[in-house]
Amino acid sequence: MKAMILAAGLGTRLRPFTQKMPKIMVPINGKPLLAYHLRMLKKQGIKEIGINLHHFPEKINGFLKNGKQFGIKVLYSYEKKLLGTAGGVKKLENFFKETFLVLYGDNLIAANLEPLIQFHKKKRTLVTIALYQCSEPWTQGVVQLDKKARIVAFIEKPPKELCSSNELSNAGIYVLEPEIFSHIPSDSFFDFGKNLFPALVSKNIPMYGFQLDGYVRDIGSPERLSNVIKDMRQGKTKQ
Repeated sequence: MKAMILAAGLGTRLRPFTQKMPKIMVPINGKPLLAYHLRMLKKQGIKEIGINLHHFPEKINGFLKNGKQFGIKVLYSYEKKLLGTAGGVKKLENFFKETFLVLYGDNLIAANLEPLIQFHKKKRTLVTIALYQCSEPWTQGVVQLDKKARIVAFIEKPPKELCSSNELSNAGIYVLEPEIFSHIPSDSFFDFGKNLFPALVSKNIPMYGFQLDGYVRDIGSPERLSNVIKDMRQGKTKQ
């Protein structure tokens, strides 16, 4: 299995940290977020990785090089103009010929991905979205499932007073089939959350959600980054 790490974003919410580096290179306890992604993927046996670049691409390239020192093979995809999350994956369409993973560069995740992958294969679905119980779903959006774990709705930043304590949010990991590329236009900005997934729901194309058993936290703001660093020092991020 191969994976794609989305690393092209500007990381504006995480300034000033991202004024000199991409978000995925922001250090957490002495190592960039990217290093934690690589460790999790290697535990899963994934050693071929695509990664898109735009904001300070030399920082990522200088850290990873050809990937050999990390025991992986890396395919870089430079985006002169941002293509969005789905558009960035579409650009590497020829790299993915079978089931593959997509990881966002926004979250620190410590979880075993095997149950997620097996769930996806069992459902024989086009898309499986990893989910987690978010402590502040009104800031990130909510994913609603039916009793069979099929996704029925995406609610973007619902009112705080309408959120329950067990709401599920997008963890930023997808298991996808190559057939997904037929739903993504080429060479244009296209986003998973804003464009692709709502379109699939409207066409009644099945997508499923799977709740991860592990640690998932967004590092998208200085405050959230600080909280993740505290969690790590307290041993809460081990898997």
